[in-house]
Amino acid sequence: MFQMVTLPLWLFVLILLFAAVTFASHFLFPSVRWFFRRRAEKVVARLNERLEKPIEPFKLARRYDMIQRLVYDPQVAEAINDHARRNKVPENVAFERARRYAREIVPSFSATLYFTFGARLAEWLSRSLYHVRVGRFDRDLYDQIDPEATVVFVMNHRSNMDYVLVTHLVSQTSALSYAVGEWARVWPLSGLIRMMGAYFIRRRSRGDLYRRVLARYVQLATKGGVTQAVFPEGGLSLNGGLGPPRLGILSYIASTYDPQGRDIVFVPVGLNYDRVLEDKILLDAGEAGNRRFRPPLLPAALRLLRHLGQRITGRFRRFGTATVSFGAPLSLRDMADPHDVQALGEALMHRIAEVVPLLPVPLVAHALLAGAGSRAEVRAHVEEVMAGLHEAGAVLPRRTVDQVVTDGIEILTRRKLVASGHDGRLIMTEPEADVLGFYARSIAHHFPAEPGPAASGS
Repeated sequence: MFQMVTLPLWLFVLILLFAAVTFASHFLFPSVRWFFRRRAEKVVARLNERLEKPIEPFKLARRYDMIQRLVYDPQVAEAINDHARRNKVPENVAFERARRYAREIVPSFSATLYFTFGARLAEWLSRSLYHVRVGRFDRDLYDQIDPEATVVFVMNHRSNMDYVLVTHLVSQTSALSYAVGEWARVWPLSGLIRMMGAYFIRRRSRGDLYRRVLARYVQLATKGGVTQAVFPEGGLSLNGGLGPPRLGILSYIASTYDPQGRDIVFVPVGLNYDRVLEDKILLDAGEAGNRRFRPPLLPAALRLLRHLGQRITGRFRRFGTATVSFGAPLSLRDMADPHDVQALGEALMHRIAEVVPLLPVPLVAHALLAGAGSRAEVRAHVEEVMAGLHEAGAVLPRRTVDQVVTDGIEILTRRKLVASGHDGRLIMTEPEADVLGFYARSIAHHFPAEPGPAASGS
């Protein structure tokens, strides 16, 4: 029993390795997970004391548990069976496909990351690039929202900065769960976005199994009271104007509504910018008719280096104003038919359109495209527009007409979209007329002659 046993070195090392893995998996890892779990629970408890909309338990569930709950959901199980029968594949193959979809969709929310790193980064990035303004916010309307209701922020989609800007402004009240497109499914961005609570959507997927898995996740999150943020237009605006609502996500959310249960309240949000970072990329994608756009790597890298150089030398000037406005909340309890998704989409887009802010660059671009050729003519046009829209209750810049005109012309001139002629006339540079149209269309729906957004299916 106490005799010496001789082993080859490789076998001894292998035994030690197995022993170490066993010790770690049975003793060390559970203790470490418990330690961090306890710390995370304390962080959440402190956060919930100051947040107006506390973080719901559903959002804090472990990602593995949420994936298991999703793939074993009765409705998903039925979809798996249908997929296997329709495609003549074994059920275990269909099940693994559904599990892969669930892993792709389900986030891994970290309250610590969201409220320390994420919220602070969003604030720094927003305020370092823009003069951030809140155009309209009626506190009394939001105080009337049922604290138990599921709140869904619905926004027009102007830029990828939308996520950053709204996260910054809302982080003091709640943690948002975004529906993000395929652009964000690249490493290492995907892991960070998941930890910020976002869930991924394949915009072009038409598979029934994928749609059922996505629908069930959205429905479970809605029933769990998770505060969400969605873009009814379904993607970035390629021409600068408001688009029609795509009804897919809205239908998933509205289908969970129960008059006897938790209310669902939609908060319309209107965003606008004096400078959209991707404006030319979006216009090119619109001309090509292809939403799978990617910025050219070399020009993007050169722009980034130039931007960093301007910051280092102190020559950087902000891109203008970025304004966010909040419209009147819409409760499904107030809808004649809460499950009429078509009417819901139209009502939400109408409320979003009402609160899209008017900013200096869009106003000046609208004046130039309307035929104004001098600073005086631009001023007269902007003054007339602002006076008329003030009576209509639009969200206007909080500055004088002269300041609006000066800021708008200065930004456009700095970008070489507008030049001054020898006679003092303002000249639109020929290749850039489409860019001016991009900004003018962001406010075109405020004018009676412009057609409003119409609803369409997803």
